[in-house]
Amino acid sequence: MGARGADAEGKVTITEIARQAGVSVPTVSRVVNGRSDVSPQTRARVEDLLRRHGYRRRPAAPGARAALLDLVFNDLDSPWAVEIIRGVEEVAHAAGVGTVVSAIHGRSGDAREWMRNLRARASDGVILVTSALDSTLHEELRILGVPLVVVDPAGSPALDAPTIGAANWSGGLAATEHLLSLGHRRIGLIAGPPRLLCSRARLDGYRAALEGAGITPHPSLVVPGDFRPESGFTACTALLDLPEPPTALFAASDQMALGAIEALRRRGLRVPQDMSVVGFDDLPEVRWSAPPLTTIRQPLADMGKLAVRTVLRLTRDEQPASPRVELGTDLVVRASTAPPA
Repeated sequence: MGARGADAEGKVTITEIARQAGVSVPTVSRVVNGRSDVSPQTRARVEDLLRRHGYRRRPAAPGARAALLDLVFNDLDSPWAVEIIRGVEEVAHAAGVGTVVSAIHGRSGDAREWMRNLRARASDGVILVTSALDSTLHEELRILGVPLVVVDPAGSPALDAPTIGAANWSGGLAATEHLLSLGHRRIGLIAGPPRLLCSRARLDGYRAALEGAGITPHPSLVVPGDFRPESGFTACTALLDLPEPPTALFAASDQMALGAIEALRRRGLRVPQDMSVVGFDDLPEVRWSAPPLTTIRQPLADMGKLAVRTVLRLTRDEQPASPRVELGTDLVVRASTAPPA
């Protein structure tokens, strides 16, 4: 055997065992360490190779690490990131798995630094809450044998990995149908960034609801935002400056809805008496807003929980039931919507 498959003392390495067994390096490591989360067939195949090569496990150092997952965000400055972390931590803790949280800020240098750290700590799997991972780094993950799952609240990434998202189109439909059911006919939309699939899906749901009610969507009633409160404030101000402002507003994120409510307050307008407002996400703080916000619940914590369960399946060389899972969204009616004055 060449040097590639042996260490400095000529002994076979775990990497070579993994290559011959057709499994990942973390899987061989779990067999070597006697963990139970490996299928019987895989365990037998790996143990046979370990015996044939005379592999001997090194004595464990005091305080040796437990199983470890990397949870990677593009940014950590969004409240929904906290909700995903909460779901991930709940399931990971119950499974005895540690979690390392990182942000790569969409910069290639930060992503490469994260990859170097990942190799150093030998994580068992990666949960990626962003589509901003270039193909080179994705290929490096594949070569390292590190399982990858993508939590995808922002849009479908071009990565060959199991993906967990939410039903954005039906959420946009439900939000708009709720306002229609109250009697509103001139409904504004503060949309998300058009480059993101979730933004386009929520916009399409809004349009479908209007068209289903026999209403032609008017382009002037759709104003783009970036999911942040400031953009909701600016977009709502633009809608209020129209010759005929809307009587109701669907904001494609809770944060934009809160910004819109502040714009209405500064104009001396009341919610919902002068304008109804619906958000999207159901972040914890919106139930305490003034008034409490009607919104579409996006199951962010549940997405994090499912991501951990999925990546742990992959570490056991088990494939997920589906490469793409969309969790349902629900309308949560509170005090920010009412019939038009």
